[in-house]
Amino acid sequence: MHNDSDGNGHGAERERPRTAPPLLPVEARRAAAWCLVVLLIATVVALGVWLCVELSAAVTPVLLALLGSALLGPLYRRLVAMRLNRSLAAGLTCAVLVLVVGGAGYIVVSALVDTGDQIISSLKQAAKDLSQHFGAAGTSLDDLASKSKGLVAKFGGSAASGLLAGVSVVGQFLAASVLALLLTFFFLRDSDKAVRALNDWAPGNSAPQLERMARRGFQSIEGFMRGTTFIALIDALCITVGLLVLRVPGAVGLGALVFVGAYIPYLGAFISGAVAILVALADRGFVIALWALGVVLAVQVLEGHVLQPMIQSRTVQMHPATVMLAITAGASVAGILGMLLSVPLTAAVTGVLHELRVHYAAGPDSGSGPDDTGSAASAASS
Repeated sequence: MHNDSDGNGHGAERERPRTAPPLLPVEARRAAAWCLVVLLIATVVALGVWLCVELSAAVTPVLLALLGSALLGPLYRRLVAMRLNRSLAAGLTCAVLVLVVGGAGYIVVSALVDTGDQIISSLKQAAKDLSQHFGAAGTSLDDLASKSKGLVAKFGGSAASGLLAGVSVVGQFLAASVLALLLTFFFLRDSDKAVRALNDWAPGNSAPQLERMARRGFQSIEGFMRGTTFIALIDALCITVGLLVLRVPGAVGLGALVFVGAYIPYLGAFISGAVAILVALADRGFVIALWALGVVLAVQVLEGHVLQPMIQSRTVQMHPATVMLAITAGASVAGILGMLLSVPLTAAVTGVLHELRVHYAAGPDSGSGPDDTGSAASAASS
């Protein structure tokens, strides 16, 4: 009996079916799983971008209101700390926002309008001078300057002839501006209600983590807007003073161009600096152009090694390649407006991802309690 049972046991072992080997190795299956995840994320992002483009009439004022709230948020919190009513504090902050944005826009536009023809003529003269040394390259620059002036004239003529189209564009701009201003008022006044709504609607115990992510993203936008505005003002003043000392024509307009271009990192500084150098080359000669190049380089060194580490040390630091990709994507989606909005939005996304990385690196039991939420709130209000 013992031998039969042993024989049956060995027979059962011999009759057990063998498991078939997998069709793909483990590495290939992992790569396929990651590809599916990447495709899913890309599909969601593409759908979100498409919806934003289709609903740009509503999305653009919301984004502009976020930037305005981030720019003057410290002023609002200071007024609330002075025991002013929230509605009154938000109204005063919106009034200051109108004065700041309207005043800066008026100065920039008037400076560019007053010196625009002079700058364009100087660029054409610089293109002619360069064509004598570089041939076809200089001729293409001359054609580009001529076409740019023709496009401006054509746009003005079409706007004058098509009165209804011009009125429609102006009406859309005014409507978007008023809506953005109203949204800024509500974003400032009802920020605490938004936090309570987030805590109420968050699934499970994710409310503290979602609040930290939202605060970190908004702090990134806030730091970018305040730091970039201050740096743009210093860059514009320094370059304007330098060009005035060198007696370069259109110095005020070139300084205004530098101020606007500072909101497009790297690319804006390069374009505005190149325009200033070309204008100096055309009207003041090669030696003054070299001095203008020295002024632009000195301001860029001051910005990169002094101003940015001091002013934007607490904001999210993004790699230049990430910034350039964000600018390119924004330009392809929404033109100049997309270039201006892409970098602060990328800073917000980077801040949220950084908060997620810190959370998962510390572990799920590291802090989702009220103490962390309180510290985040105190950090945001400081």
